This record gives sequence, structure tokens and C-alpha cells, in this order.
Amino acid sequence: MMRETVITRDMVANPKTKYGNAKASTRHFITQRLTGAINIAFLILLLFVVVRLAGQDRPDMVAVIGNGWIGVPLAALLVIVTVHMRNGMRDTLEDYLSGSVYRLFMMLNTLFCIAIAVAGVAAILKLVFWG
Repeated sequence: MMRETVITRDMVANPKTKYGNAKASTRHFITQRLTGAINIAFLILLLFVVVRLAGQDRPDMVAVIGNGWIGVPLAALLVIVTVHMRNGMRDTLEDYLSGSVYRLFMMLNTLFCIAIAVAGVAAILKLVFWG
């Protein structure tokens, strides 16, 4: 069984102390910032789709989302949003949980995000390719 290191106040106060995985933390930081910036860039597309579909019926919705120029970027946006959602929940879980409970909830978080991404992308791509 893996022994967990207890991080004390002295360890945090000492700048030479190494704890955690530096590469994973940097990757997480960069991923969170990039996905956030991409989400902002895609906001224009999302606003267009919402405004265009306001008050429309199902055939109009299928026509708008079924357009490859709208549907494929919308599917990419959904994947990027779920990656951003997973990283944000990771930050929250790290703050409140530790050890095996953290790993369990992180696994459930990852599975939930994958399920949302797969279901959403499948639905959007079905509209794009098969109407």
C-alpha cells in the first residue's frame, strides 16, 4: 500500500521543499488556461447557435446543428468544455479530499466527463452526418 506524505506548514513555508508532481501540475495549469481561452473564443459560435435557434422548431434545429460548419465546431466545443469541467472539478476535489477517497471521486469525475462528451458528440455528429 502506498504511504501518503503529510504536508506540514514547515514544508509549505520552505521554498526548496518538493511535493507533488511538477510536470502534472504544470500540464494541468496550462490545460486549464488553454481550455478556458478556447471556451471564450467559441462563445461567439455558441451565442450564434442560441440566438439562431430561439423560438425555432425541431426541423430548424436539426438544419442548423446538422450544418457541418456549425455541428463539428460545436462537437469540438463540447469536448473542450468537458476537459475544462474535469480540471475544474479536480481542483475542488484536491481541496477537500485526499487518499483513496480522492482517487475514487476523481475516477468518477473522469468517467462522468467522458460519458457527457461521448453522448453529446455522438448526438451532434449524428445530426451532422445523418440528419
